[in-house]
Amino acid sequence: KYTNQVINSLVEEGMIFSYATARSLVTAKKVTEGINAKIPLIVYNGAFVIDNITEKILSAKAKKEVTPGEIIEIPVDLAMSHDGTSPPAIKTFEKVATKVWDNEKIAIVFDHNVPANTIGSAEFQKVCRDFIKKQEITKNYIHGDGICHQVLPEKGLVEPGKVIVGADSHTCTYGAYGAFSTGMGATDLAMVYATGKTWFMVPEAIKMEVSGELNSYTAPKDIILKIIGEVGIAGATYKTAEFCGETIEKMGVEGRATICNMAIEMGAKNGIMEPNKEVIQYVSQRTGKKESELNIVKSDDDAQYSEEMHFDITDMEPQIACPNDVDNVKDISKVEGTAVDQCLIGSCTNGRLSDLKDAYEILKDNEINNDTRLLILPASAEIYKQAIHEGYIDAFIDAGAIICNPGCGPCLGGHMGVLSEGETCISTTNRNFKGRMGDPKSSVYLANSKVVAASAIEGVITNPKDL
Repeated sequence: KYTNQVINSLVEEGMIFSYATARSLVTAKKVTEGINAKIPLIVYNGAFVIDNITEKILSAKAKKEVTPGEIIEIPVDLAMSHDGTSPPAIKTFEKVATKVWDNEKIAIVFDHNVPANTIGSAEFQKVCRDFIKKQEITKNYIHGDGICHQVLPEKGLVEPGKVIVGADSHTCTYGAYGAFSTGMGATDLAMVYATGKTWFMVPEAIKMEVSGELNSYTAPKDIILKIIGEVGIAGATYKTAEFCGETIEKMGVEGRATICNMAIEMGAKNGIMEPNKEVIQYVSQRTGKKESELNIVKSDDDAQYSEEMHFDITDMEPQIACPNDVDNVKDISKVEGTAVDQCLIGSCTNGRLSDLKDAYEILKDNEINNDTRLLILPASAEIYKQAIHEGYIDAFIDAGAIICNPGCGPCLGGHMGVLSEGETCISTTNRNFKGRMGDPKSSVYLANSKVVAASAIEGVITNPKDL
């Protein structure tokens, strides 16, 4: 419909623009033909390219159309490391460079062992603090701000259409906001700190459509556990997991973050979703940008996928990932009654306000079983304060829970809540591998916060509907 001459007068090669932007440009040029409002476009020398979200974001960065399997080198918008991965990244960085490429595009967060619990972790954090001062890193969150994957969106560092990398495997969380985000090793991140660029193989994409309604006792955590149980821990290796469908479209920001957070647990390179109205409002509020200023990217109707899968959650029971693999998923009815020594609510997967609210609804006016301990870690200081304001923390303490400072802590068996030999924990975290939370002979089950709260009351794995 449009000649190359007209299109090239509107945009530069490789630029992504939303329908709203395109419409204003077309109006300014007095071009009368319409543009499909449902399809954001990438323009390369006047050609309309049909792609999925991830391909569009990577194409824009590469300034050319990319295809799955292609190796590309592109600039990144944000690079992140934490107190566990920053020191090895810094060590490598100092062998190749003296100054970071951009001190305002690097974020360092203390969350894994905060406050420091060993001499080793204290030394790691000192290395980080010295680097922050030397390099004048402006985006540092090192005083109990919370878990990196919650703090960065809160601070307005995550936007749709951005490329974000982090020295943490759950960096894929930011796909919930429409960003291409993925984890990498500390050595790779060191090169990003030095150059601002990294290489990727463009991933194939799996379209994962979810339909149906959650009930009073299920949550987005159950959706992703169900998906992982069917796909397997390696079923999406180095592929994009693009989540869509009516259930995803209606889902709030926090539930979306839970799902994208666990994309890595089936091997995915990244998890991603088209931003819905709630996500756009959240990002606008956090960044101070209007919707028209955000690079909202959506898949074209005819985008190609290596596979398309459908998941119907109608009548789905709470899902439980059983030891010692995340894809060892069973309906709760298959594992009810399993004794638990510890219950944990928190992590970058399920330590958000909605998770604490769900736990509050179960725990208020109840007491935890005397043979079971319950640990609760808000995902950030902001969430912690909100939970205090809402009265959740008082109810948790009254029920007998131990409230810990925001951080990763027991999720990785590094700080607070470490399991001893033979102990069993049911947790809202994201991994249950052998020895993940402590002794190799301990066991970890994964569940939503409602199930964990109910289990804390009964002392055994319990479906909250049976309380």
